[in-house]
Amino acid sequence: MDIHTFIMDRFRHFNAGELARCAESLRTFINSGGSLMITLAGAMSTAQIGRTLAPAIHAGKVNAISCTGANLEEDLFNLVAGENYKKIPNWRDLSPEDEKLLHDSGMNRVTDICIPEELTIQYLIPELLKIWSEEIRFPHQHLFELLDRLPEDIDRTNSWLVAAKENNIPIYVPGWEDSTLGNIFTAFCIKGDLHHNQVKGGIEAMIHLADWYSGKNEPIGLLQVGGGIAGDFPTCVVPLLNQDLHRSVKKWSWFAQISDSTTSYGGYSGATPNEKITWGKLDIETPKFMIESDATIVLPLLLESLNN
Repeated sequence: MDIHTFIMDRFRHFNAGELARCAESLRTFINSGGSLMITLAGAMSTAQIGRTLAPAIHAGKVNAISCTGANLEEDLFNLVAGENYKKIPNWRDLSPEDEKLLHDSGMNRVTDICIPEELTIQYLIPELLKIWSEEIRFPHQHLFELLDRLPEDIDRTNSWLVAAKENNIPIYVPGWEDSTLGNIFTAFCIKGDLHHNQVKGGIEAMIHLADWYSGKNEPIGLLQVGGGIAGDFPTCVVPLLNQDLHRSVKKWSWFAQISDSTTSYGGYSGATPNEKITWGKLDIETPKFMIESDATIVLPLLLESLNN
């Protein structure tokens, strides 16, 4: 039984049922010619979402990505040193002293796995410093250039960043400076080795997004993983175009959110899709799904169901 058939047969009610309805609706949307943007919050890249996201990109199922700086860089880190990550099976039992030992040994923990700083961040910085100095680009474009300079024997199969480059899909990284590489770039700026305008920022990204969205003739859907800036940044482009520029573009034509955040005052990650109607982002008839579950479980199932 393939994944899609399994989901439709066994996932019946509650969040499981919502996933089944979402999967079927998304297949229909894409198969009828719709374009899909995925937003990535949380640590999805370190959860190796590239294993299912990369094939979906190559298959033309995903047409744009908005992500945090952490997700952008952590796919790259996993690409160059994933085999050297340290697994922490007892991560819930770690004491502050245990955490300090990991830090002192150059291991940066993300839940149940540690990223070795020497083999990832420090390994990449010398070449990145050259690339940052060469040409003004968006954050992902600098990493695209870096991909061409990595050793040829690195297995690129499960990298969604590589897939995005090979398929020339746009990536938007709002708030990139809130990431390890963004911090390091800032440090070089403070020291005078780089200038802050060497990396294009959020305003330029929003202008590019407005052009991309306006230039699409087909319906555009959004699959939001988590919340925060990665999700809110792209959804805002519709009221920007319609209300601020007084153009006439379609609102997001399909929408789903995977989040384990409950609806609460001030908690964007827990805001319901209907709330976006009041902001001019979604229409009443827009298909809307809210799956309140762990995205590291749900998103691979949803992406894999598109390939069946």
